[in-house]
Amino acid sequence: MGASRSTKLALYAYAALVVAFLYLPLVSVGFASISRARYLTFPIKKYATKWYGSAFASETVMDLLVVSLRIALIVAAVSMTVGFFGALAFARYNWRYRSLFQKVILLPIFFPQAVLGLALLIWFNALGVIPDWKTAVVAHLVWIAPIATLIIAIRAYSFDPALEEAASDMGASTWQILREITIPLLMPGIISAGLFAFLLSWGNFPLSLFTTGADSTLPEWLYAKVVSGYTPLVPTVGVLTVAGSLLLIGIAFAVFHVFKFASSRSA
Repeated sequence: MGASRSTKLALYAYAALVVAFLYLPLVSVGFASISRARYLTFPIKKYATKWYGSAFASETVMDLLVVSLRIALIVAAVSMTVGFFGALAFARYNWRYRSLFQKVILLPIFFPQAVLGLALLIWFNALGVIPDWKTAVVAHLVWIAPIATLIIAIRAYSFDPALEEAASDMGASTWQILREITIPLLMPGIISAGLFAFLLSWGNFPLSLFTTGADSTLPEWLYAKVVSGYTPLVPTVGVLTVAGSLLLIGIAFAVFHVFKFASSRSA
């Protein structure tokens, strides 16, 4: 039985309220980035876009951007690779310690990030490793790689193993099966995992705070500037960060649809 008109209107109104609740803070940050005043007040008396020019001209912001991008790209690449093979062990093959592996691989997800970051910092100090952006990569991977594994494993659960068995019966090698069947079927999950890994690393603050050492990421800089030394440059960088994330999501969707179209053409 279909929902009544009043029920649909109520659901639409509820959805609109949820969206407004989630995105109104971002709108306020956007207004703060174009205000000439040091602090945001409504109504905005004087508008200015100079802070966007200042953000692009700032060497500090550019250095922070490079560090954050470097960490996020490496984490995304490694997470997709580790997650792919981990997902095969997680979901596709039966072996003696599979159940234990499934529990252990997901365990870091449930640790509070601040506790995990502190534990990793203590571990790095015990090993005599000086924290920098490389140790931040390791810290991010400890938390993000299991998430990527879980995302790809969900996809791995959904395709029929008989496809691989049929290819093997027809004489295909293990590498051919992996290249022609397994990877294409898991590609949507791999792309999704890479996207999640990049965004989770890009905006991560707790793990970065404990493990970047002398290096700093954009989330750390934003927090430090909010606590002391606030200027409208802070919301401006925040807006640019969100815009970059949305651009990445758009590119990922475009790549996915191109890959899907190419696969349908070759089928």
